[in-house]
Amino acid sequence: MDPEHTMTARRSLVLFVLLFVVVAIAWPSFSTALSDWWWFEEVGYQVIFTKEIIARSALFLLVGGLTTAVVYGNLRVVRQGLHPLPFAVQLGPNMPPINLSAILRRVSLPVALFLGFLFGSSGAASWETALLALNRTPFGSIDPVFQRDISYYVFLLPAISGVLSILAGLAIVTLLLLFPAYLLRGDITFTPPRAIGMRIEASRHVGIVLGALFLLWALQLWFVDAPGLLYSTTGPLVGASYTDLHASLPAIRLAAIAALFAAGLVILGGRQGHLGKYLVRVLGGWVLLAIVTRGLFPLAIQKLIVAPTELTREAPYLQAHIAATRAAWGIDSVESSELAEGGSLALADIQRNAPTIDNVRLWDRDPLLQTFGQLQEIRTYYDFLSVDDDRYRIDGKLRQVLLSPRELNAASLPTRTFINEHLTFTHGMGLTLGPVNQITTEGLPVLFIKDLPPASSVSLTISRPQIYYGEMNYDFAVVGTAQREFDHPAGEENVYAAYAGTGGVPIGSFWRRLVLASRFQTSKLLLSGDITNASRVLYLRNIRDRVEKALPFLSLDRDPYMVVGTDGHLDWILDAYTTTTRYPYSQRLSNGTNYMRNSVKVVVDAYDGSIHAYVTEPTDPLIQTWSRIFPGILLPMETMPADIRAHIRYPDDLYRVQTALYATYHMDSPDAFYHREDQWAVPEMEEGSSGAVPFMRHIVMRLPGEQEAEFVYMVPFTPRGKDNLAAWMVARNDGAAYGKLRAYTFSRQSTVYGPTQIENRINQDTEISRQVSLWDQRGSKVLRGDLLVIPIENSLLYVQPLYLQAEGGKIPELKRVVVAYQTRVVMDESLDGALNTLFGGGGAERITSDAPAAVAGAPVTTTTTSPTSQALLAEAQRHYEAAMTAQRNGNWAKYGEEIKALGQVLAQLRR
Repeated sequence: MDPEHTMTARRSLVLFVLLFVVVAIAWPSFSTALSDWWWFEEVGYQVIFTKEIIARSALFLLVGGLTTAVVYGNLRVVRQGLHPLPFAVQLGPNMPPINLSAILRRVSLPVALFLGFLFGSSGAASWETALLALNRTPFGSIDPVFQRDISYYVFLLPAISGVLSILAGLAIVTLLLLFPAYLLRGDITFTPPRAIGMRIEASRHVGIVLGALFLLWALQLWFVDAPGLLYSTTGPLVGASYTDLHASLPAIRLAAIAALFAAGLVILGGRQGHLGKYLVRVLGGWVLLAIVTRGLFPLAIQKLIVAPTELTREAPYLQAHIAATRAAWGIDSVESSELAEGGSLALADIQRNAPTIDNVRLWDRDPLLQTFGQLQEIRTYYDFLSVDDDRYRIDGKLRQVLLSPRELNAASLPTRTFINEHLTFTHGMGLTLGPVNQITTEGLPVLFIKDLPPASSVSLTISRPQIYYGEMNYDFAVVGTAQREFDHPAGEENVYAAYAGTGGVPIGSFWRRLVLASRFQTSKLLLSGDITNASRVLYLRNIRDRVEKALPFLSLDRDPYMVVGTDGHLDWILDAYTTTTRYPYSQRLSNGTNYMRNSVKVVVDAYDGSIHAYVTEPTDPLIQTWSRIFPGILLPMETMPADIRAHIRYPDDLYRVQTALYATYHMDSPDAFYHREDQWAVPEMEEGSSGAVPFMRHIVMRLPGEQEAEFVYMVPFTPRGKDNLAAWMVARNDGAAYGKLRAYTFSRQSTVYGPTQIENRINQDTEISRQVSLWDQRGSKVLRGDLLVIPIENSLLYVQPLYLQAEGGKIPELKRVVVAYQTRVVMDESLDGALNTLFGGGGAERITSDAPAAVAGAPVTTTTTSPTSQALLAEAQRHYEAAMTAQRNGNWAKYGEEIKALGQVLAQLRR
């Protein structure tokens, strides 16, 4: 064979192998990026995808190009005018010497390109910082030290710091390259007695680069480190303290000026050929200056001037810290009022606050989640992940409810195959919903919505119960295939239904199928005959992952929740935050965050996965800036559908932080703040409590001074280190009052019993202790529910449910309700019974004006019969009517069951 032809064939083979390797490496990233683009197109957020790509690419080219040019230019300068005796290495006696200077010519460009790629990738990661700086919005408030708008620190300062850091890093890398390059060239020599020598060309070059590095350090000290004092923690606060402003700030500015002189000296020394001598003097002076001005001088100021009179010296800075923290965390607008002293609750007060009593939450989330799981999961592949609080107007009345979506858990499918997991079992089904305070005679929760398909016994109904998007870690699903989609079980048969939504990415062609198969790493998606060009792939179905992908500039609350719209559709609501770590003087969290706003409510349709983001804080400069960056994505709150807006609630994560901060920062006087003389705390959680945050609860109640009951998020406060109650605070959720915080304080001259004190009184009550000990025997255990703090007028009621659970069982039953008021503690089978004992004369008169019956659908009447008897009478009536219906239908088995149940209820009535 022709040698030339053979050589050509070999080259072609090498090129083919290289091309194959490049494609194999790049294809996964390409398929992921392309399928991401299709996904953004599906949700209508293409502008976010494209603008991020453009911003990343622009920064990569800008930073990478600059780095490549600087590095290559400096190495090119080194290569000019080679020394007559270049540095060479001889590997063996019979081998020719290797001219290392010649190697420098070959590696200059590859090294420059490689460093350009590294620096460009680092710069591209700062795309958000760059976009924020270019589109910044003023805060309208200034810092107390440098008198700059807060936007300078939040938007511009990070960009300035990033630019200077990149340039300083580039200067350092260039220096690290110049030394071996000049060594290879032969311009740096090791000859005694001078030990190290440097030719004049090398000295000048290195001197210029060193001078540029000192200049960059001077700029960083003046424009970054000095403003950075506003985040200092050297004093008794976060922010610039007396020592920072009177010692550290002058030292930083002096060091910046010294860096400018150092830059001039090293450049001068380089031009004269004495760079080493000048550099040693500069570095020595620099270290000495740093020790004196940045170490000893601030330490002396702190010890000798500040420490003896700290409060006097730090008072103005404490005031700035308090004001900044309250503004940054949104607690500067908390309405505060003191509750009037004296007076006791009477029957009339209880009746006047009937909506509060009617919605006291007797079911805790953890016991209810267990009960829902046992009673309503129905099939092994359904799961209830969480229970959420909400309020609905049901049958004309505002009711607080607990609800839990029934999601599909593919990991629990009896047979896990590609068809089962991705084509057949594609969605969850409906939810279970019940009131917070109603129970059956068996101690189980009353359910307004239950079973499969979801059936409702009230005015609230579900018309589209399928849940394709939820909190589970869903894998992708393919709809519109030749396989039937399982909808829900119905007796011995199964019901199937085809997906009719707009969600998902169309497959459309073999090419798209190939890309999607690569993304999900399964050939079945490519080869399955059940999947057609008309099929759609639903992916990113976990709602948190979905929103984080669509809106990467927002952080999300930990607790998304489901809403039933008036049309019966199911939607998820996720609270989203704009945050920063750059708000001057503000107290920060452990992750550095020191500013937070619940700027966006994100609504995700559980059926088609559509995403709508509504701006709830239009005055927030951060969300205004993001709206300018991504126009048309963030919608005004006024466009949110009314049935969804009726169910927005104050976000959980933000309220936890605000209450923790307000416990201290309600003291706005520097003196009081410094001494912590009126610091509060959220009461500690007692053992056995199921709440993640103690005593923080959603409640339907009528606030003091208001006419109507409303849905609030309430938390009590005790004085730090004490058990009595000092105050309680609510976040309002309804209508025009949404988002307002209000604190109610008790007089400091009188004692109001706190949760721990009430818990101790409950434990010491002999009747309660005897009953609990009797139940808590072998074979069963008593579960204490959360102790609820219920504000009524200017007083407090404490309510604690008691559950009984069989050993090894998973269905807790609500058996007793404990109510405490002042020094009195009462336990009864129902809340009404306990309240009657406390305020109504032992059951002679009904407390609530329209209390719910124990069984859904039973009539509610006002009577002199005790509430427990009313519930039993209603239960007896229900069993009787069911028995008569079964008799007319000839269903004698059912007739016997109902008559037996009727006898049991009558026996309870006799007792």
